[in-house]
This record gives sequence, C-alpha cells and structure tokens, in this order.
Amino acid sequence: MTARRQFLLLPALLAALPSCAQPVAAPRTAVAATPALEIGPDGLNQGGLALGRVAPGSRVTLDGKPVQVAPDGRFAIGFGRDAGPQARLAATALGGATETRELAIAKRDWDVQRLTGLPQAMVSPNAQQLVRINAERKRLAAVRAVNSDLPFFAEPFIWPARARISGVYGSQRILNGEPRAPHLGLDIAAPTGTPVAAMGGGRVLLAMPLYFTGNTVILDHGHGVTTLYAHLSAIDVREGEAVQQGQRIGAVGATGRVTGPHLHLGLSWLSTALDPAPVLPTM
Repeated sequence: MTARRQFLLLPALLAALPSCAQPVAAPRTAVAATPALEIGPDGLNQGGLALGRVAPGSRVTLDGKPVQVAPDGRFAIGFGRDAGPQARLAATALGGATETRELAIAKRDWDVQRLTGLPQAMVSPNAQQLVRINAERKRLAAVRAVNSDLPFFAEPFIWPARARISGVYGSQRILNGEPRAPHLGLDIAAPTGTPVAAMGGGRVLLAMPLYFTGNTVILDHGHGVTTLYAHLSAIDVREGEAVQQGQRIGAVGATGRVTGPHLHLGLSWLSTALDPAPVLPTM
C-alpha cells in the first residue's frame, strides 16, 4: 500500500498557462486553457482520502461545495464510511474553462466488532454525563471545521506507534451487547506509556480529556485534514503549538471508553471521518 497519494500532472497543459512574471494578453478569439484536473484512483472509496492537483489559481468543487486549493494547485477530498457510489469533482481555470470528473466511489464491506466488560456509564451515559458529551461534541465539530492553509496534508504520513492492530475503521460496534455507532478509527494495541508521535507536521487544535476518548490530541495538517490520538495516558503538547512529524505528542493509555490500553487513531477531512490505514506505510 502506498504511503500517500500520487499527484499526476498534465505538463503540456500546465506549461501552456501564462506566466505570472510575464503576463500575456490573450487574443479575443483565444480559448481559455483547461484547468488540468488530475486525481489518481487512490482514496476513491468509502473512508478514503484522495489527493489531487489542478493548475494554480483554479477553483475546485466536490458535489458543488468549494474545496480549498493550495497555491501550487494541490487539494484534498474525502469520502465517509457510507458515501454513495458517485461524486462530481469540478475545476475551473482562471480563464473560465471548467473540467468535470464523475468519480466512482468504491463500496467496502465492514466487520462487526463485539466488546464486553465496558462500564455501563460508557455505553449508556446518564443525563448529567450527556450534558458533558454534547458540549464536547460541539467543541469537536468546531475543531473539525478548521480549514487552514497548512501544507502538511499532502506529505507522506508515518505511524504514530507500532503494535498489533486491534480494531479497524468502519466496524459495526456491539458494546456490552448493545449496537452502537461504527468504529471510525484504527486501534493500535501498544502498552501503556508507549510514546505517540505526530503522524505529520501541523498544529495542535485540541489537547484535553474527553468523555469517550479520554486524553485526546487533534492535529491540523492543513486543508481540513486532521488526525486524532485518543485514550492517551499523557498529553505532551499544548493547543496552538506547532509540531513536527515524528515529535512526541503523548503516550498510549487506557483513558475514556476502553477495555485495555491502546491508541485510537483517527483521520478526518473536515467533518468526515476517514480510514487512517491506507495513508500509512506498510507496518
């Protein structure tokens, strides 16, 4: 599995665009250059993060919604666990020409995971606990709405810790015999105290204890791409802090809703939870 998505370019089309340093007035009869929209097949599936590229200055939309584009033309899009079979990606060049792609989003099959022995308060919280949970959900929604211009979203990610995989993305969860929301992350069953490293460079958006995920860190890598590190025994960074790839941000623990120590690793594109496994190198 590749470490990260590959960008493909159309050199001839890009070379045909006017240079910013030497503006060229187009003749009245000229046809506007196409935006040279390119996106590879990786990530075009349920739970997938896909990276693409357009001519600098182009505008991009996914199903009619704007997508942030970096100055060099790179962009990221994501598809949730239950994404439909098709999506429409469009790019409009500075000259006004639009190129559209109908994307086929591959369907995936999901496991069923049964967990027992959880404290009942972690399965069916009471009214007071629900007040806290709802407040935390609002905070998480605000964090995941961040759409910064940081460039790290397009760089290869690394494993934050290496150990046995005990839970995968998309699994239908049965907790103490009760159906609950699907598992939207990757569980790494490392011992308590194992160092946790930043998957990529970025900025700390959140570093605090939460009801379900315990001690939690969320990093912003730019363009709506964030990673989440949960159930930590220690948090070693502060909100607003810039971090480098590989920097220690905490340690594996068993805080929050767990049956044992592990790192729950999450990946999101804005509010859409994605599968971290495909963007990581082979273990």
